[in-house]
Amino acid sequence: MKAAVVGEKGLDIRDIPAPKPKSDEILVRVRAAGLNRAEVMMASGYRHGSQGGPGAIIGLEWSGEVVEAGASVKDFKPGQRVMCSGNGGYAEYAVADAGRCSLIPANNMTFEQAATLPIGLQTMHDAIMTQGRMKTGDTVLIQAASAGVGLIGLQIAKLMGARLVLGTSTRPEKRARLKEMGCDLALDPKDARWPDQVLEATDGKGVDLIVDLVSAGVMNENMKATRILGRIVNIGRLGGFKGEFDFDLHALRRIDYIGATFRTRSQAEVHEIVRRMRADLWPLVEAGKIAVPIDRTFPLEEAAAAQAHMRANAHFGKIVLTVGR
Repeated sequence: MKAAVVGEKGLDIRDIPAPKPKSDEILVRVRAAGLNRAEVMMASGYRHGSQGGPGAIIGLEWSGEVVEAGASVKDFKPGQRVMCSGNGGYAEYAVADAGRCSLIPANNMTFEQAATLPIGLQTMHDAIMTQGRMKTGDTVLIQAASAGVGLIGLQIAKLMGARLVLGTSTRPEKRARLKEMGCDLALDPKDARWPDQVLEATDGKGVDLIVDLVSAGVMNENMKATRILGRIVNIGRLGGFKGEFDFDLHALRRIDYIGATFRTRSQAEVHEIVRRMRADLWPLVEAGKIAVPIDRTFPLEEAAAAQAHMRANAHFGKIVLTVGR
């Protein structure tokens, strides 16, 4: 099979043997794969937890057709259309833990559309509803809201009952489009006044919850914009891994600051995240109420060009690889 593999100078397209599923896995004929920032880092030689490294096939989410199901898999059978998360999606075939897969809704959803959803749905439902403990009537801010994961977060917050949903983006053309994704107020994080704008929109109190994909560079501003006893959930480090932290402000606001990643979670924990997400969101997904714009598609053979397009940061929504078309 053809696959995009981490080489000495980025991604190489190579012919390698197709993987074989374990007892609890399914083998999928990949039709589309969604791009994520972590994969760009892996292509540059960085490891993402246990994933990545020289010779690794990358790709955290994909869609396609089941070719084979492992002996202990009961929920999937050959021929079914599925969306998956895991590793190895930049390839013609990939194996996935069956507990991290979902059937593609029978509502004319394309493989490309399905490939935009798994990581965002799982990550943002966990961040907003489980880690962030969002309640009906809460106010929620998504940092880097124009990212694919951020756009899903805006929709989840609004559909699950947030009273006010705010989002940030550094580009004015992207901020102009956030409203169509459920954002009530779009903010420019480069404007030093943005925490004051949040306070103005929340009667001086601050938001109940911030889901932060940026971290370094905005941490102290995040705390200024969060109400006393509010929550900040850190799920991304697009702005850097280390930065200044005002411990006194953290104490004064009595904020719950929560770090979240899939890299140190057990298989059982990830399965529970998927179960909770489907329980809350799957009717909305099936009804087409949660969706991400596809900015551009590239064939698998142009995976390096697709990642270059992501690094340019001019896209809105998801970049998708198409496979075997």
